[in-house]
Amino acid sequence: MAQRDYYEILGVGRNAGEDDIKNSFRNLARKYHPDVSKEEDAEEKFKEINEAYAVLHDSEKRAAYDRYGHAGVNGMGGMPDFSSVDFSDIFEEFFGFGGMGGGSRRRNSPRRGADLSLTVSIGFEEAVFGVDHEISISRDEACSTCMGSGSEPGTSPITCSNCGGRGEVRQVRQTFLGSMVQVATCPTCQGSGKVIESPCKVCHGNGLERKSIKKVVHIPAGVDNGIQIRLAGEGQPGLNGGPQGNLYLEIHVKPHQFFRRRDEDILLDLNINVAQATLGADIQVPTLDGMEKLSIPSGTQPGKIFKLKNKGVPRLRGTGRGEQLVIVGVSIPTHITPDQRELFDQLAKTLGTEVLPQEKGFFDKLKEVLSG
Repeated sequence: MAQRDYYEILGVGRNAGEDDIKNSFRNLARKYHPDVSKEEDAEEKFKEINEAYAVLHDSEKRAAYDRYGHAGVNGMGGMPDFSSVDFSDIFEEFFGFGGMGGGSRRRNSPRRGADLSLTVSIGFEEAVFGVDHEISISRDEACSTCMGSGSEPGTSPITCSNCGGRGEVRQVRQTFLGSMVQVATCPTCQGSGKVIESPCKVCHGNGLERKSIKKVVHIPAGVDNGIQIRLAGEGQPGLNGGPQGNLYLEIHVKPHQFFRRRDEDILLDLNINVAQATLGADIQVPTLDGMEKLSIPSGTQPGKIFKLKNKGVPRLRGTGRGEQLVIVGVSIPTHITPDQRELFDQLAKTLGTEVLPQEKGFFDKLKEVLSG
């Protein structure tokens, strides 16, 4: 029976590039692999696909095939030489291993340590102005008894007799394409190439022990609830010589007795008496920087909002500070003296009894101030 054209088998044109040939081969190999395909002639098709790829992926063989056809690569009627073809990515996809040992090297390559997280509670004023805060980090460190070797003091790890210190073992597996070499991590030494005969009694041979590390960190001015601060290299130790992971601090800000926060602004509810609201007055207002003078004009209504510039929170990503918003309420006395009652009676006679509905409520006014 005449042999099929290799380009036809792979479904590519004669001017196809190397990537086109490789991609077509991979797709067809997946489709017709006998372990996954249900077609009766899957094994024959798979061999045919591999034969075509063995020729077309090699520039010299492809040139001979293009010039002389099958005779240029088959010689005296033999099959093409598959020894130079790397099927490792295909076989790793189906069987879980490759022919070149790459999977073993990936498993034993340096890896970054795991990240850690820690919640830090600070006061309201500490969040506004920043603070140096001491934290306690619970993480793995090199064992202080064996200095990270994993062996009992006075002893040392020995070379693994199963892999000879290579950290990997090779096994030959028979497939329909012939013998394939499987390279895997040594099960005895787990890829380290060393075996610990006398494990350290403190760390039980893993070279690490749990420790609590005290560290002072700077919390910048302007942080708020839920903000995360990354401390590079303060997480778990890396594997196989890899770098340490990171530590993420999640900030929790305790509420203040009087002040509230909205972004970079600080809100304060402040009650004045009826006389101050009616006649006006100069009063002292508490801020996070100390007492501040505030002039209350005569006729001030409940819900009036006054702004104190640069008395808010420092901008975490910028310059300057927000404002302090003083929301005025009028305190109505619940207990008055006879003289005070007489004065209010006289005032009531002059004010009349008419009442008027408000055009805007307190929350509408507050929303306008906060948004503008």
